[in-house]
Amino acid sequence: MSAALDFAVPLFVPGDRPERFAKAAAAGADAVIVDLEDAVAAEAKQAARAALRSDFGAGPVLVRVNAVGTPWHEADMAALAGRGFAAVMVPKAEASEAFATLCAKAAMPVIALVESARGLAEARRIAGLPNLARLAFGSIDFCADLGCAHSREALLAARSELVLASRLGGLAAPIDGVTTAIGDGAQISGDARHARDLGFGGKLCIHPRQIEAIRAGFAPDEAEILWARKVLASGDGAAAVDGAMVDEPVRIRARAILRRAQPAAGP
Repeated sequence: MSAALDFAVPLFVPGDRPERFAKAAAAGADAVIVDLEDAVAAEAKQAARAALRSDFGAGPVLVRVNAVGTPWHEADMAALAGRGFAAVMVPKAEASEAFATLCAKAAMPVIALVESARGLAEARRIAGLPNLARLAFGSIDFCADLGCAHSREALLAARSELVLASRLGGLAAPIDGVTTAIGDGAQISGDARHARDLGFGGKLCIHPRQIEAIRAGFAPDEAEILWARKVLASGDGAAAVDGAMVDEPVRIRARAILRRAQPAAGP
């Protein structure tokens, strides 16, 4: 997968609000997702397609199209051609023949947004499709499909399966769903930390005010950084660090922590 798609904090921006595109790119997110789906009313979708562009920021720009089988999907996909987008995000992803054909024929990488019981059950098949770059969790729609609560406990099994499917498919760690609270930094960063601890590599962002809280949730804290440095200073082979055994698998985790810490804390 391209390093440009290994982002942690992608920010949605409505496709029918082109005056917000540059502002979204300047807000500090790792990537911008121009949304043609939920954020755009049916009567505005044609105008949103006409406004599509990818030249408003230095980071990757993606587009979330309408789902396969909707009246707008084919026109959405046609509108992406030659526009320089880094990837297309496809909602309601399931391992149907139509979705497999889309992946095979797509002129850019595909991010599958898993939002249904069937999509989750088929996540491992989806992860193995050609051109499939990454899985993402549409947790709000998933809860609506199952009739379950949008809580950490209720979604634990689903999140764990997406992490496992991504690993088995050789994909980067998946992207977690949104936190609907916009101004509650503690909840947002806590949700991001929970996703990180399960093995997610990023979290969908619906407002610029969420960006720093999500980034903080995915960043190692000082205690983790100190532990990782102690582990890597312990040499090779088996050793004891703070009363616990350390060997190569533990050092692999320590290296990963320090890689995540580099932007803020140095190597």
